[in-house]
Amino acid sequence: MTILKRRIKLKSMSTDLFTPLVKQLPSTVPFVGPETQERLRGQAFRARIGANENVFGPSLEAIEVMQAEARAIWKYADPESYELKSALSAHHGVGMENIVVGEGIDALLGYTARMFVDEGTKVVTSLGAYPTFNFHVAGFGGTLVNVPYVNDHEDPDSLLEAVRREDARLVYIANPDNPMGSYWPAEKIKAMIDNLPETCVMVLDEAYGEFAPADAMPPFDISNPNVLRYRTFSKAYGMAGARIGYAIGEAGVIKGFDKIRNHFGINRTAQLGALAALKDQAWLHSVVERVDEARRRITEIADSNGLSALPSATNFVAIDCGQDGDFARKILSALVDEGIFVRMPGVAPQDRCIRVSAGLPEDLDLFEHAFAKALAVKRAV
Repeated sequence: MTILKRRIKLKSMSTDLFTPLVKQLPSTVPFVGPETQERLRGQAFRARIGANENVFGPSLEAIEVMQAEARAIWKYADPESYELKSALSAHHGVGMENIVVGEGIDALLGYTARMFVDEGTKVVTSLGAYPTFNFHVAGFGGTLVNVPYVNDHEDPDSLLEAVRREDARLVYIANPDNPMGSYWPAEKIKAMIDNLPETCVMVLDEAYGEFAPADAMPPFDISNPNVLRYRTFSKAYGMAGARIGYAIGEAGVIKGFDKIRNHFGINRTAQLGALAALKDQAWLHSVVERVDEARRRITEIADSNGLSALPSATNFVAIDCGQDGDFARKILSALVDEGIFVRMPGVAPQDRCIRVSAGLPEDLDLFEHAFAKALAVKRAV
């Protein structure tokens, strides 16, 4: 047998060993990373303001701790994340048994799907909401039920209606929302929780919670087994590359994560960096202020071009480009050609917008120039 024939045979055998579910799933990723786009373009972006990363970075104390701990990277992380959970417990006023730490919210969403989703399990979400959640649900064979946004908000009433109609096991809502930046006040989220069937678990993604107004976050009720709330060090704490997130919920539900999570999946250096970042609340507050300034600047850029920016409770702003999704995609493409990395919602009518992350002043200077140029060209066509 020739080497080529053997390789073809081995490739065929390897795919034949996949489960029926994996065989039928498309090979895809929820997001195409900026690095992938840079490789395709053959050059780096001049402004990286598309992935909702915190360009202001982590606390200097966190950086120093991670630098000092680099020599101890030969050690595994504490699989119980004891010190970090202890600090989070004090910070949020919940028990350590109510917290699970994982490799970012994305990994925790995957573990959640693994705990609750079988093939055919109904799961409700909003059409155009955070796609990584959908990716995990599909990976475990779940059936996604989508409801539309209402006035650029994920709609709690529509989601609840779909949960009851479909007898759904999980329902996802982000507050504040990605990709639109909108939010609901705490009483609206609390009403959704109060009306949730006992057979359904709410996946409440609060990744952007530190940027939101004070009235957005309902108090924790760790006695309710039907709600899991997800937080992260990726956004306001500026540690997206560290991959540290956590979920808060009823102790029995949280204990379920220990049955299926990767106990040694967390990076030790990042784990200790997150602990230091949590202690430096002064830095967190300074970041929130700088993000607020950047949001105002992005809004001013939109206004100066005769467009409107949606109110945002996150570290990004959705700009309504004033036409349909095809026009917004042309603007997005023109910005990429100018070396400006931004993204946009993927589903109509939200795809009339582009989404711009809070950037450094120099990032937004580049964006302002490129955006005006792109609009002038595309409007003239």
